[in-house]
Amino acid sequence: MKIDCFTGGYFQTNGYLLAEGDHCWLVDAPEGIADWVEARGLKPGLLLLTHLHYDHIIDVAAIKERFGCPVWSHSPPDADLTLETVLKEAIGWPFEVVPFEVDRTLAGESEIEHAGLVFDLYHVPGHSPDSLCYAPRNEDSAEAPSVLFGGDVLFQGGIGRTDFPHGNHAQLLDGIRKKLYPLPSDTVVYPGHGPATTIGRERIENPFVRA
Repeated sequence: MKIDCFTGGYFQTNGYLLAEGDHCWLVDAPEGIADWVEARGLKPGLLLLTHLHYDHIIDVAAIKERFGCPVWSHSPPDADLTLETVLKEAIGWPFEVVPFEVDRTLAGESEIEHAGLVFDLYHVPGHSPDSLCYAPRNEDSAEAPSVLFGGDVLFQGGIGRTDFPHGNHAQLLDGIRKKLYPLPSDTVVYPGHGPATTIGRERIENPFVRA
């Protein structure tokens, strides 16, 4: 599988393009990713959202309009989960998220399949109550995942902030320890911000949450 990263928007948010054979998928929709994908002449068959914070969803409506692909996420969008309400009321942040619909909600799901690719799902709330991590399975489905798209759960040397509404620091740490750290050490984590890392590195070096 080929994985390319796009970084865009005020908060330098990562979105990922996965390609295998004739199929491709997107993970998250930061500002500008629709133009980036279109310039490559590709047509994603599915957009997966790690969570609904505004910097990860700004281009969702554009992606749906241009490519006609379905959008799957843990929860349906609302102004509370996107942080539109709190940012406007607290700091007058001048932004608008173009309304969009989620075609399938994944709350309670442990795996999904699309176009022959199976993803294991890990619900790790604490940064946002709807945070999902996606791990595409290896060709041999019996093998443990070697790649994880982690959103804003776990970063290289960091974790997602928990001072937003519905944030819960203890819950986030507990979820990382119980759901992500048991993954193989060489699992590559592609986060919502910053460079990739590995589960093994973060178990040892992450100052916020050690194994």
